[in-house]
Amino acid sequence: MNVLVTGGAGFIGANLCQELVSRPDAGRVIALDDLSTGFAANLEGTGAELVEGSILDSSLVESLVARVDAVVHLAARPSVPRSLADPVASHHVNATGTVTVLEACRRAGVHVVAASSSSVYGATAVLPKHEQLATRPLSPYAASKLATEAYLLAYGASFGLPALAFRFFNVYGPLQPAGHAYAAVVPAFIDALLRGAPVRVFGDGAQTRDFTYVGTVVRVLADAVLRRVTCAGPVNLAFGTRVSVLDLARQLAGITGRQSAIRHEPPRTGDVRDSQAADGLLRELFPDLAQVPLVEGLERTVEWFRTLPEYHPERPEHAAHAAFGSAEPN
Repeated sequence: MNVLVTGGAGFIGANLCQELVSRPDAGRVIALDDLSTGFAANLEGTGAELVEGSILDSSLVESLVARVDAVVHLAARPSVPRSLADPVASHHVNATGTVTVLEACRRAGVHVVAASSSSVYGATAVLPKHEQLATRPLSPYAASKLATEAYLLAYGASFGLPALAFRFFNVYGPLQPAGHAYAAVVPAFIDALLRGAPVRVFGDGAQTRDFTYVGTVVRVLADAVLRRVTCAGPVNLAFGTRVSVLDLARQLAGITGRQSAIRHEPPRTGDVRDSQAADGLLRELFPDLAQVPLVEGLERTVEWFRTLPEYHPERPEHAAHAAFGSAEPN
């Protein structure tokens, strides 16, 4: 089976390409990426073919879809803060780009698995969050991801397109970049701890998240493609864990053996207060699924960070810092 992965040079996409290439039932793996947030180096040694281009290029997308049996649509303009800075750009990539991909898939009749987001639940306070809850997006990013899954499921209902929409929660792991304004919380915390810099926490840090290791996520995605799994509604891809941001910081401090000050900053617009997945439907569709525990996943992630040259221990800025959890002026 040949597979196209849009956003294939990104964090999740590159991990998925590596997973697919390792599967005996998978054939050619093509990664389409405009390299706006992904990196060609992520695919080195995977055996995947990188095609540099945009999902908004309908001719390119159609030509690539014609070469495969399935598509995993991960390409997106990520980040709630980035969508607040430029809502139209998020809409173009996440909504219009998805329609471009779906049109090519409809004409070719290929199976499509696509990434939505837990952010679509938004202001819905119920925990754990199950797929039958009303959606109340709090940001343009969340609205654009709701459009992604809605278009996918509508194409399934209208045109018989075999489709599966996953709602990703807080995915973390190797290849997830740090060191930029829109970095996710796990790489941002690891980066700060390894550099001896203050750990930035938005709000009081009591907000909770359902963290999911990328290795687990890509195994589910690969299984979904190779078994041609479909579903008429969205499916949460997380396991019902619930960890506060401050607890995450403490666990990472223990794993890294580094101590840094916590610097509290104002809460960010569009951020959800609490997130926790109901995983009943996921386990029904993937009964043999085994998750990687949070501590183990964080250890693997820190180990990967330590392979990067900028975090080599001989660098002087890795000297001991203030005691973790101590106060620091905002």
